[in-house]
Amino acid sequence: MKSTLSRGNSGSLGSGGREDMAKWRFPAGHALPIGDGGRMDEDGIHTLRARARAIFDAGVAAADPGRAVAGWLARGELAPPGPGGRAVVIAVGKAALRMAEAAQATLGPVETLVVTNYENAVPHPGMTVLAAGHPVPDANGAAAAQEVLARLSRAGEANHVLALVSGGGSALLPAPADDISLADKAEVNRLLLASGAGIEEMNLVRQNLSRLKGGGFVRAASPARVTALILSDVVGDDLRVIASGPTVAPIGGRDAARAALRARGLWDRLPDAVQRHLSAPEPEATPMPAARNVLVGSNALSVAAMVAAGAVAHPHPLVGDVADAAAEVLEAALALQPGQALAFGGETTVTLRGHGLGGRNQELALRVALAAAGRGLSGNWAFLAGGSDGRDGPTEAAGGLVDAGTAGRIAAAGLDPAALLADNDSNRALAAAGDLVITGATGTNVADLAVFVRAGT
Repeated sequence: MKSTLSRGNSGSLGSGGREDMAKWRFPAGHALPIGDGGRMDEDGIHTLRARARAIFDAGVAAADPGRAVAGWLARGELAPPGPGGRAVVIAVGKAALRMAEAAQATLGPVETLVVTNYENAVPHPGMTVLAAGHPVPDANGAAAAQEVLARLSRAGEANHVLALVSGGGSALLPAPADDISLADKAEVNRLLLASGAGIEEMNLVRQNLSRLKGGGFVRAASPARVTALILSDVVGDDLRVIASGPTVAPIGGRDAARAALRARGLWDRLPDAVQRHLSAPEPEATPMPAARNVLVGSNALSVAAMVAAGAVAHPHPLVGDVADAAAEVLEAALALQPGQALAFGGETTVTLRGHGLGGRNQELALRVALAAAGRGLSGNWAFLAGGSDGRDGPTEAAGGLVDAGTAGRIAAAGLDPAALLADNDSNRALAAAGDLVITGATGTNVADLAVFVRAGT
């Protein structure tokens, strides 16, 4: 059995209600003024923060990938292999290990390959577990992609391939087209991440540079039958976008990819090999082999769980630029009644203009904290924004949990919160305030979740 040890913390789901409250104590001397000029009720703030964390944890717990896979397999709809054939499980993404565990628990001993991120990779009996880089693809991911292609090429007509797909699979499985290097793909990924491109734009480009994305998995497996169980980390659950759609038709062709890159001002910055590849004529179209694709979990289901935990749902996901999303959060918060909590799903984008460290959820939380008083939000409140996978950007934090005293705590630490925000240094700002949310890797991924809680009367 091959396996790779995790580099990060394993983390647990749904533990927010059992957190040691000392974890949320403010640094000594930081009972700071709130927006209306009163003094912060420290015990009240702790209660609000704990409630926000508990609601967030309920959303993450609802995205349990093992439960989602087991529930579908228990329905008995997975067709058996043909005569003399066998089942093959290939799980890819941040939730891959837990999805594979559930499949083996139901199907029994079966050939299983897992490709996941370093934080979630642990040895497992009876499985080959490979770890790779995310969000920027690396050499381990390229080797894992070659192993996936090798196993698919050995799958005969009588075999049935069960693909378990979750968010993160796009970066974890770089299989560059023959005329493109891994370094070229990594550079394209870096440029897209820094540009503020949405996940659909990013995966449109990735599909056109890959042998596995945009249905490449199914083509490589043919003539074997393929069934894919998919855990969505994409708002709207477009199966072509999740993990760059390895088992579905692509979002678009090379013309669309070129247009998207030019619209972002990235075309002239691309590696020469990528420009040549995307400028070449489209390959001859061939029929897409049939595959069954089943959505087993999504961001919307997690928001519904947050509602069950005591929140009301915002009417639509938070998407687009993080600054616009912060304004939307505050506008909605002003309409809340005392004691209400508002749950959000979605996935925002950040255009990098500075050189700091952070992620979209940390920046969203910091923006809300800095703009709240100016928008007339008075009294005690708490706002948590976090990634359901436990990791926000290239940091160890899942996101941030801020309140009316956040800006004051940053300033009291000798830092300028506005300057840190301008430098995209939300991680440093929230660390100074004691406002980072650290969950460790959760083993799932259904995009981002957020909750705003207002104090009661």
